[in-house]
Amino acid sequence: MPMTKSGFVALVGRPNVGKSTLMNGIVGQKIAITSRKPQTTRNQIMAVYDDARGQIVFHDTPGIHKAKNKLSEYMDHVAEKALGDVDLVLWLVEPSSFIGEGERHIAEVLSHSRKKKVLVINKIDTLKDKEKLDEIIGSYRQLLELSDVIAVSAYRKQGMEELKDLIYRFLPEGPRYYDEDTVTDMPMRDIAAELIREQALYKLDNEVPHGIAVLIEEMKQRPNGLWDIKASIICEREAHKGIIIGKGGAMLKRIGTGARLEIEKLVENRVNLSLFVKVRRDWRENSSYLKEYGYREDKERY
Repeated sequence: MPMTKSGFVALVGRPNVGKSTLMNGIVGQKIAITSRKPQTTRNQIMAVYDDARGQIVFHDTPGIHKAKNKLSEYMDHVAEKALGDVDLVLWLVEPSSFIGEGERHIAEVLSHSRKKKVLVINKIDTLKDKEKLDEIIGSYRQLLELSDVIAVSAYRKQGMEELKDLIYRFLPEGPRYYDEDTVTDMPMRDIAAELIREQALYKLDNEVPHGIAVLIEEMKQRPNGLWDIKASIICEREAHKGIIIGKGGAMLKRIGTGARLEIEKLVENRVNLSLFVKVRRDWRENSSYLKEYGYREDKERY
């Protein structure tokens, strides 16, 4: 009987390169929120893929970039710390032979890690001239020592089976770390907060989402199965508060409706969601606020 393989895999890359979409696609359900806007993922998120061969434990990290505030510093530290806790690193990039400052910064970070590194060229469906793929691979091989390279499209789910085969090839033999039905170690409250923030990312203007957090004030289930959730959207400016609420409360209602539908899929029951908006000026520069809103490294998972 063949031995199972199990191990930890870090997903790293610039913001908005498709790490969360890739992880959600492999696991088979939404764990990390996705958006076209950068800085969507702020915490290190764990998700588990399990099949007959063994178990892959993914860590979807925040996009690595040069920090602009304390929240960004926290995100970068979480992403870089994850590299020491895994068996394999997947570096996601877009299909371009031009390597900018952001990718060079990530390559510098990865060069200090002794872990095996696989380059995952995502969004391959957007590459019109497939003959340029060899040129892209060559550019990255000159930049960093790589154990292997694979091209995929996380959005269109192209190359997912090949990627899983590749990951298992590098994982050590050993028993599963989690029960076979485990999908994530994120508390339900945290996932609900992220689903609300996702709807804000989709529906608000570009500048506001970077300055928002979501705090679940209350989450209780009634005997009949209905969930009552009270949550606050935290922003940095009074002007932002007005945008989030919208004329006659229309925008807040849109955010709430979209979030409620996603949370109902999560809890597999009806949800009564009440949203509020609070202003906490410059909360991204305030260590106490960061901890209150869940951006702390000692956060318990249960």
